[in-house]
Amino acid sequence: MNKLRELTFRGIILGALITMIFTASNVYLGLKVGLTFSSAIPAAVISMAILRFFPNSTILENNMVQTQASAAGTLSSIIFVIPGLLMMGYWHDFPFWLTFAVCLAGGMLGVLFSIPLRHVMVVKSDLPYPEGVAAAEILKAGSKAEGNDANGGLKDILFGGVIASLVSLFTNGFKLLSGNTAYWFTAGKAIFQIPLGFSLALLSAGYLIGIISGIAILLGTIIAWVFGIPILTVINGYDSSLPLSQVAMQIWDNDIRFIGAGTIAISAVWTLLSLIKPVIEGVKISFKTLRSDVSIKDTTERDLSPKWIFSIMGMMLVILVVTFYSFIADSGLSTGIAWSLVACAVLFSFIMGFLVAAACGYMAGLVGSSASPMSGIAIVAVIAVSLILLGLGEINGMLSTIEGSNFATALALFTTSTVLAIACISNDNLQDLKTGYLVNATPWKQQVALLIGCFVGALVIAPILETLYHAYGFTGAVPRSDMDLSQVLAAPQASLMTTIAQGIFSHKLDWTMIFIGLVLGGIIIITDLIFAKNNSKFRLPALAVGLGIYLPPSVTTPIFVGTLLSWIIKRYTYANAKKNNVDPEIQFKKVDSKAALIASGLIVGESLIGVILAVVIVISITNGGSDAPLAIFKNLGDLPQYLGLLVFILICWLFIRRALSAIKSKI
Repeated sequence: MNKLRELTFRGIILGALITMIFTASNVYLGLKVGLTFSSAIPAAVISMAILRFFPNSTILENNMVQTQASAAGTLSSIIFVIPGLLMMGYWHDFPFWLTFAVCLAGGMLGVLFSIPLRHVMVVKSDLPYPEGVAAAEILKAGSKAEGNDANGGLKDILFGGVIASLVSLFTNGFKLLSGNTAYWFTAGKAIFQIPLGFSLALLSAGYLIGIISGIAILLGTIIAWVFGIPILTVINGYDSSLPLSQVAMQIWDNDIRFIGAGTIAISAVWTLLSLIKPVIEGVKISFKTLRSDVSIKDTTERDLSPKWIFSIMGMMLVILVVTFYSFIADSGLSTGIAWSLVACAVLFSFIMGFLVAAACGYMAGLVGSSASPMSGIAIVAVIAVSLILLGLGEINGMLSTIEGSNFATALALFTTSTVLAIACISNDNLQDLKTGYLVNATPWKQQVALLIGCFVGALVIAPILETLYHAYGFTGAVPRSDMDLSQVLAAPQASLMTTIAQGIFSHKLDWTMIFIGLVLGGIIIITDLIFAKNNSKFRLPALAVGLGIYLPPSVTTPIFVGTLLSWIIKRYTYANAKKNNVDPEIQFKKVDSKAALIASGLIVGESLIGVILAVVIVISITNGGSDAPLAIFKNLGDLPQYLGLLVFILICWLFIRRALSAIKSKI
């Protein structure tokens, strides 16, 4: 029987602090570029480094900390939908209690729905669970090394964090460095640009996704800016008195990004269809385990009891009923229609949430949490609930006015937020439970840690969203007319979900560009299948191509540079291993682990400074100041762009050098 310390008060407090850091980072990064990073491994490293200073700390206590932090960091994926309520003008801020409640209920239901899957999918299954296994290996290595590995890992995170913090402060605070640069020119009437962004968080995100996805993103950028924009400027013409950048960005916003949306949509749905067999299998397993008794007498193998599961589930359903009624009550609809919509939204969230929890649990085990198509889940959910509400609206007359149509769109997005919270949590939780299984953790204690993580995450997401919105604004939703539009957060998935929902209810969606994107995505999918059939090492993920089209080039270029760094580091490592006659896989694993921690530090550093600066900006504006209160370097002309480029190149070199120091290499 396991007598090691596990779920401790100090561990819960430490987990909560780490949770706040990584949740803030993930919210900022997700709104900026549409990507989030896994907080499990960096949280485990930080936990090991800190808890070793306390008596009797154990590998199981560290596991509980990373479990809690991982759950909260994952819950931040709700930002892929909920900002759409501001983009469409239905909300003008993030109501704390509504945002907290939908995050809490969705997150905890995601935990509860995944519990019945643990015994069958984790204990009795041979699914690989890549992130879960990796986290377990790091915990074991840190435990065996008595904290040395943890200290080294923490230094790598701090290295990246300090550098990114300073660069972000001088870029977005003092305005000495530029965050991007672009050279605009014309060939006849066609507008072109050579862009480059200098974000270290995006550089790191690129490293983590790898060169294959990077090439696909670059291809999408080329499709949009080498072919799409120039062709449309030639065909449609433009006012030559306007700046080239303004003309091109307007065309991208009105037309090109919808091609990207179509490509993203078909690629995400294709991913779901290609995994239809494991999805169905996951649903069957869920129903089967709910009908059977899989409890075990040994406390180290015991899940939360059915009594606790159903009690908490009942409380979450009550919270959902109250939350949806509060949301719907402001619509001015009659009591009967309001309660029918409450019943529809709650039932849809619960049933669809259960189905996607089973599906995501299986997919996470099969291809990993990072590779699971969360955007596909969100697209399916928003289309399904929009069609249901469209049918109800036609019957009860809710859609007879513009206000009614807008409300139905908002309700579809709000309901999808709940489903996405369930999906992303269940997608991550089985990875954590796999980690716990490999280090002999007590399942029910780990499930309690997951529930605590959801509570803490839900508590901080709303204030972070509110602060970031008032400081930077989102695409299509800025709180002040005089804001610096170059600082606006794109929130790409939320924009896509809003576009889909509004298109369904208004019947005004311009399907031409979306159809082009669907066809383009289909061609890319077929091309990728041909590569796969021929066992080619090169692949062409359509989702990444769609992101390359959909995101602005100031975002996609640093991501591609990051993927290029991953390729350079891997090539050098393998060449060095061959030269010294050692196993290249083992050597690269060391280098890649170190580089991933540096990248996590860069992401956290830039993201946290972004959040802190947002607080400073909001305080300044509230007191009648400017939205750039720290800007001490002004009117420097093109100098910030050159300095930004120089610093970016220097940090790329430092990144490579420090990563390769894991094998004592010098470059």
